[in-house]
Amino acid sequence: MQDKNSEINNRTTIYARWIVQNRWTVIALSLLFVLAITSGIRNAGFTGDYHVFFTDDNPQMLAFERLENTYTKDDNVLIVLAPKSGNVFNKQTLQAVEDITRMGWQVPFSSRVDSISNFQYTHANDDDLIVEDLYQGAASLSEQDIQTIRRVALNEPLLVNRIISSEGHVTGINITVQLPGISPETEMPQITTAVNGIADQIRQQYPQIDVHMTGIVLLNNAFFSSSMKDMATLVPLTFLVILIAVGLFLRSWTSTFSTLWIIVFSIMVGMGFSGWAGIKLTPPSSVAPTIIMTLAVANAIHILVSMFHAMRIGEQKQDAIVESLRVNMQPVFLTSLSTVIGFLCMNFSESPPFHDLGNIVAVGMGASFFLSITFLPALMAILPVRVPKPKLDDNSAMLRLAEFVIRRRTSLLIGMSLIVLTLGSFLPRNNLGENFVEYFDKSIPFRTASDFVSDNLGGMYRIDYSVKSYGPGGISAPQFLNRLEAFSNWYQQQPEVIHVSTLTDTMKRLNKNMHADSEDFYILPGERNLSAQYLLLYEMSLPYGLDLNNQINVDKSATRMSVTIKNINTTKILALEERAQAWLQQNGAEIQSDGSSTTIMFSHIGKRNIKSMIIGTTVALVLISFILIFALRSIKIGLISLVPNLVPATMGFGLWGLMVSEINVGLSIVTGMTLGIVVDDTVHFLSKYLRARREKGLDVEQAVRYAFSTVGTALWVTSAVLISGFMILTLSTFKLNSDMGLLTSIVIAFALIADFLFLPALLMKLDAKKKIPVINTDPVTETT
Repeated sequence: MQDKNSEINNRTTIYARWIVQNRWTVIALSLLFVLAITSGIRNAGFTGDYHVFFTDDNPQMLAFERLENTYTKDDNVLIVLAPKSGNVFNKQTLQAVEDITRMGWQVPFSSRVDSISNFQYTHANDDDLIVEDLYQGAASLSEQDIQTIRRVALNEPLLVNRIISSEGHVTGINITVQLPGISPETEMPQITTAVNGIADQIRQQYPQIDVHMTGIVLLNNAFFSSSMKDMATLVPLTFLVILIAVGLFLRSWTSTFSTLWIIVFSIMVGMGFSGWAGIKLTPPSSVAPTIIMTLAVANAIHILVSMFHAMRIGEQKQDAIVESLRVNMQPVFLTSLSTVIGFLCMNFSESPPFHDLGNIVAVGMGASFFLSITFLPALMAILPVRVPKPKLDDNSAMLRLAEFVIRRRTSLLIGMSLIVLTLGSFLPRNNLGENFVEYFDKSIPFRTASDFVSDNLGGMYRIDYSVKSYGPGGISAPQFLNRLEAFSNWYQQQPEVIHVSTLTDTMKRLNKNMHADSEDFYILPGERNLSAQYLLLYEMSLPYGLDLNNQINVDKSATRMSVTIKNINTTKILALEERAQAWLQQNGAEIQSDGSSTTIMFSHIGKRNIKSMIIGTTVALVLISFILIFALRSIKIGLISLVPNLVPATMGFGLWGLMVSEINVGLSIVTGMTLGIVVDDTVHFLSKYLRARREKGLDVEQAVRYAFSTVGTALWVTSAVLISGFMILTLSTFKLNSDMGLLTSIVIAFALIADFLFLPALLMKLDAKKKIPVINTDPVTETT
């Protein structure tokens, strides 16, 4: 084993000397490599389409696409008017509704506009069925006309809690758009610009009316605006914090300058790769530069700290660089490899944006390693270096910590085990809880508008059913209509439900109209032919753009039932859908239909993602474990390393279960992502510990002192930088990123605690062999 160590050290030394001797060539080749990869940025782009969260074979998305292909697509913008008077039914507000309805047809790609003004009001005139707009020319309406409009609107099931609130204090105009899908990057902004223009015009013309806008189109736009805001604020802030931290720790402008370029080049390579790979940035993957920036610092710090240490004990700069690479090559390689594996395991995620995030960061970290062992030492060999004086307080603090751990090893082992078990006991408290409206901070207009609409009119969350009948024309059969109405009535009784839109309400209204508007006939027709005739007559009377294609399929064998629900989390949504399926199985098996919508899609993705990431994390853990056992050439040490690698995530998620207890799709990737990060501290500590044991012949206690004194300060500094970088992510306006940043910071903090308090105690307990003849009995001299 000693021969093997010597061989590796000799090869590393030869490589390091070659780097120093050919420094200008190395710098030139490194720059060419960076520029070549970075040129791919010209192919990069951004997409805010919510569809990117789902794979092409996602079953819920396929079901939703089938629904949209059967009826019509429901991409929409909902403009909600809230008069300050608290009453929609006045001339000004009714005129504003009429104006927006007219302008809504001019919005790019609009296919339908629904409001109380153009609601197709049906009533009887002798034997004739009259179908007309509920009102026109609001400015000329009499008070009696307005009261009639109010009475009709507030008693129409298709309008109440969908287009008009039950109290009549807010109303909405729903603009449905049919996106060509040829160029989403330009189509969405065109619609957003148009509706913003409408809103601004209404605000100026009707200052007594508040305007709020939500809908699927603005959801997509919120993804875009949130990401742009984060990239404009978080990246510079992270960059500034990291540079200040590195400058304060290294206290050398040349080292800070060199580290700066490692960070910049690593980001450039990662983003260049995204362009060459055809990856479109999304809200989750847009934080890749921040993560690369945070992680890329560690390699440079370890190499520079070792170089300064060697120079302090009398070595020349070039020799110090060679020694630093010799000492750090293996741990830096292992930590970079484990980090890359951890992020690559995100490819197991069910959501493609997290694949992209993992791959971009993995490439960036690969670039960081490559540049840290090529460009960094070559640049330091050229630049003038003034060795900063050591901070004796830092070193003495590490030595005091080492003595404390050695003296209290048994207490720490028991105490840390109890803490881990206690926090681990709270893991089951974590429940899946997605709420895609709450993905966004309240500084994003879409979030505030959606909250207002949910509280005052109706939520964005919906479950659609394509309810099949008994064949072509079967939706007119009384048996089918009765089953459909029973299903609708069941849903309306559920506490989570705001509104149910169903064909039966239209059929009952038509039956009443055809019986001289008698309320006694507000029931479903009793004959199939009668229902079919009513429906045909009604359809023939509808104007262009307001037909029933969004509710009835072509051969009239199926109809769409839409259930609007409150803004609740995914667990409750899935539970509601399960109850609906149970009801159908028991009461209407012949009209069995699975719920489908964007709401259902987002509800399932978190649950599926957790399962897939458990597999991915397991694969990463096995790979990293085998690599550590092979690299450290010790099964015992490799197995011991598993403990501090697994403990941080257990403690972090346990604490999250205690404090928050809600897991979203962003948090489901944290274990896999942090696994590669937390291994870094373990590897650096163990590498120094094993070097003390194998090269210097120190016993376990002396080896622990050596590890603390040589790498302890670097570990807490790099951990502090990592925590600071990820904590900045908590300022993100996108909840998935902010939660991910917070939990990752917690896990990294627990990793440092485990490596300082738990790992040394384990080593002294499990690796307490007979003392080896001491070669260097004063490890402290190496850092003083």
